[in-house]
Amino acid sequence: MAERGVHARKLREVLSLLSEDWHPLAELVRLPAVPRRTVQDLLKALGDDVESSDDRYRIAPGLVASYRSEFGVSGVRDHTDVLRQILVDIADVPSPLSSLDHVQATAETALNRAVWLNSTYDLTGKRLLCLGDHDLTSLAVAAVNPHVSITVVDLDERLLEFIDSRASARGHDIRTLHCDMRFGLPAAALESFDLVFSDPPYTPEGMGLFAGRGIEALQDIASGRLLLAYGFSDRTPALGLKVQQELQKLGLVFEAILPAFHRFDGAQAIGSAADLYVCRPTGRRAVSGGTRIYTHGAQSVESSGPSSEALSALSELAPRPESSPPPKPRSAGWAEPVGKGAASLAVDLSADPGPWLLRTLLASSPARLACLVPNNHPAVSSEAGQKELQELVQTRFKLKFLRNNPDAKTTIVVADQVLTGTLSLGERTIREILMKAHGKLRNVWREALITASQGVLTKRQAAEIVDNASVASDDLELRLIDLPKHRIAALLPEISASAGYVERSEG
Repeated sequence: MAERGVHARKLREVLSLLSEDWHPLAELVRLPAVPRRTVQDLLKALGDDVESSDDRYRIAPGLVASYRSEFGVSGVRDHTDVLRQILVDIADVPSPLSSLDHVQATAETALNRAVWLNSTYDLTGKRLLCLGDHDLTSLAVAAVNPHVSITVVDLDERLLEFIDSRASARGHDIRTLHCDMRFGLPAAALESFDLVFSDPPYTPEGMGLFAGRGIEALQDIASGRLLLAYGFSDRTPALGLKVQQELQKLGLVFEAILPAFHRFDGAQAIGSAADLYVCRPTGRRAVSGGTRIYTHGAQSVESSGPSSEALSALSELAPRPESSPPPKPRSAGWAEPVGKGAASLAVDLSADPGPWLLRTLLASSPARLACLVPNNHPAVSSEAGQKELQELVQTRFKLKFLRNNPDAKTTIVVADQVLTGTLSLGERTIREILMKAHGKLRNVWREALITASQGVLTKRQAAEIVDNASVASDDLELRLIDLPKHRIAALLPEISASAGYVERSEG
C-alpha cells in the first residue's frame, strides 16, 4: 500500500472486497479495475492473512475487523452539508478578476472535484497542490477529506487571505503561498506534492505554463498526477488542438478526459463547461513563457503594453546620481533579488494585476527605484492603498506617487531609500529582514536580530527569540517573498517586538 502511494485507493477496494466475503480472482480484477498482476502481488503480500479455495479468496475471518479498520473504503456519503458550506464560501469569496480570467465554477463543481479526487486517489496523508484556486477547490477537498495536506498558490492576495481565514476557522490543513506562475513557483512548492490540480487560463500559453509549473511541483514523476480543467468551443477545434499540443510538448500523457466535468457561472463562449484532463508526466522539462497568458486586460495575449512616452518618463524619474544615465526599464520578476549592483532601477509594471509592486519593492536591491503601474492599481488608486503599501515597506523606502504621466493611464511610484539612522531598533530589525526577502525567514530573522543588536545577542539567543515568536512554524521555513501580503503585515509587528529583548539586554 505504501509503495502505491496516492494510487493505493484501488488496492483498498480490493481489500474491502476480500473483507466482505469470498471473491474469485476475476472479480477482484474486474470490480475495482485493477490489473491481474497487481491483484496477485497483493494476495502474495497478504500471506497467511488471506484464505483461498477454488480460485476464491477472502481475509481470514478473525482478521476482518482489523483489515476493515486499517484499509476500509467508506461508502457513499451524503455531502449535502458540504455543498451548503461551499455555497456560502462562494457567496463570500472576493469577486472574480476578469484580468486573471476568473470565471466562478459552480458549488456543485467544487464538490464534484473533491469527491472525485477522494474516490479516485488515496488522499489520506497525501499532499495536494492547487495552482490557483478562485473556485475554492481546496476548501471543498478539505471538507470531504480533512486528512489531506493542501497547499494553495495564487496571485490574488484577496483570495489567499480569504482561504487562510476559512481554513483556520475550520481547522483545515491548508497552507497558502503567493505565486505568479510566470515568475516561478515558491521554493517550498518545488518537487513536494503527490497531486496537482489547476484550472488555468484557457490560452495555449496559459495552459502550457500552468501545466509546466504543475510538473515542477510533483515530488515523484512516476506516481504523480496533474489534474487540469480545460474547455474549448466546438466551433474552434483548432484552438483545442493547439492547447493539447502544448501539453504534449511537456511530455504529458492523457490518462483520461472527462467531458464537461466542470461547470461555470459564465464562460458561455465554451458552453459554460470544461473537461477534466487527467495527465501523467513522463519527465521534467524546462518551462518557458512570457507574461501575456490571459485573454483579457493588460496581461492578455493581444495586449500592446505601455506607450514609449510612459517608459521614457519612467526612466527619467528613476532617482539616480546626477552623473548616471537614466536606467533602461526592465520587466517584472522577483524570483531572485532584482537590480543587484545597480545605481538605480526602473521597472515596467504596467501590466501589474496588483501584487507585483510590493514584490518588486521587497526584491529590489538598489536604493533608488521607480515603477510604472496602472492608475487603477489597488496600491495607488486610493489613499488607503497607498498608506498600506507605505506601512509595509516604510523601513526601507519613502514612496512618492506621481500621476502626471504622459499617457494618462499609468502612475510612477518613486521609492527613495530610508536612512537607517532615523530608525528604531525594531525598525532596523524589520529592515534587515525586508532586505533579504529571498532567504529562509527563520535564518534571516535570526541574523537580523544579531545585526541590529550589534553583537549583544549570540546566535543561540537570537534563534530562541525567533522560535518563541507568535508566528506559525511553517512560515519560518518559507521565504518572505513567498508569503501572502496579509501574513507579511501580521509578521512585521512580531519582528519589531522581538527586538525588545535586545533593548532589555542592552539595558
